[in-house]
Amino acid sequence: MAKARSVYVCTECGASALQWFGICPSCGAGNTLQETAAEAKPSTHRYSIAGGGSAPAARPVRLSRIETRAVERLPTGIGELDRVLGGGLVSGQVVLIGGDPGIGKSTLFLQALAEIAPRHRTLYVSGEESAEQVALRASRLALDAGEVELIAEIQLERIAAVLDASKPQVAVIDSIQTLYSEALTSAPGSVAQVRECAAQLTRHAKSTGTALIIIGHVTKEGAIAGPRVLEHIVDTVLYFEGDPHSSFRLIRAIKNRFGAVNELGVFAMTEKGLRGVSNPSALFLSHHEKDVAGSCVLATLEGTRPLLVEIQALVDASHAPNPRRLTVGLEQNRLAMLLAVLHRHAGIVCYDQDVFVNAVGGVRIGEPAADLAVMLAIVSSLTDRAIPGKVIAFGEVGLAGEVRPAPRGQDRLREAAKLGFTRAIVPKANLPKGKIAGLEVIAVERVDQAVAKLREL
Repeated sequence: MAKARSVYVCTECGASALQWFGICPSCGAGNTLQETAAEAKPSTHRYSIAGGGSAPAARPVRLSRIETRAVERLPTGIGELDRVLGGGLVSGQVVLIGGDPGIGKSTLFLQALAEIAPRHRTLYVSGEESAEQVALRASRLALDAGEVELIAEIQLERIAAVLDASKPQVAVIDSIQTLYSEALTSAPGSVAQVRECAAQLTRHAKSTGTALIIIGHVTKEGAIAGPRVLEHIVDTVLYFEGDPHSSFRLIRAIKNRFGAVNELGVFAMTEKGLRGVSNPSALFLSHHEKDVAGSCVLATLEGTRPLLVEIQALVDASHAPNPRRLTVGLEQNRLAMLLAVLHRHAGIVCYDQDVFVNAVGGVRIGEPAADLAVMLAIVSSLTDRAIPGKVIAFGEVGLAGEVRPAPRGQDRLREAAKLGFTRAIVPKANLPKGKIAGLEVIAVERVDQAVAKLREL
């Protein structure tokens, strides 16, 4: 019996090789080639410009002659999910969401279908659970999901037939790693199966106008399992984040063809499922009985939403030759740079101190506008002098010691004033033209000025 031929497919770029390499020859990623069964090549067709092939040749159209129309949104009934999607689902949109097992992906979209079903036709495709298990979850969450149509199936061709017959406006595939196509011989969850099933479902959604939500597994590194090209096929990529020991969950959009990227949705896990958090700034702020050293409130942006996040710093004498620099929710390399700037331009010495920085609430902050708040929290901890509780700060810090402006500074200041903050230390370029009621804005140009202002508070 002839031995089945196998190929090695890169999970990052989807390129294939006949033998295993430690580094992908195409994209250069390390240890990403996985063995899978080689698929039979489909028969090729010859196409001619004159239209003599098996399919007519496409004709280009001038961009000025294409008529555009406003995108109609289909609200999911869950405000925080609609915010991340950009206002709701769009006809023909394909959404890929990934997250750790048990974080609430299936629960959230079962809730969404229950909200949509009275107004539009929906379909829930369960590949991981039986129909009875899904019904039990709906009953446990007390959902009115009687109008939601459900099938428990993992074969792609049968799923496509059901989609053609029922013609739903919204469909959920839970999950893509459980599906398989009869056209391929590899097992469900393999790179070839995941890529082929996702491509077929995407083509079906685009041709029928069904809004399709695909749930995906994640690897131990936190990336969506399967080839990286899976994220390029779909229109929207969402990541479900959250601490297993916390009841709060975050949904972050990292790609969205119909809305803003880096948008953030905040949820709380309750006995009745996931509920949106209307005031997420309160989630990321600690409530101390009195002001404590090493704490500074940052006005940051997540997509289009201003958020107030508490930055905590702990500076302690090091008893090791190499002092530690640890961060949670912030970039660790940037912390080392900020400590060097503090030493050079403000005379704050931390080379013999362990420095720990944390963003409260489990949020991850990637924007450089957090620099000034991190610096002030470090100075507060080092001097053991608390920053008054009604003070916020934001601003990017350069290597020359200058404090650079942050985008949309007015929105950050208005959010701070709305939550009762009375003073703000901001870059001079972010100084508002008009006065904001109840908020004193302190403008600084350099790091040493910010440290001096801190001591005057």
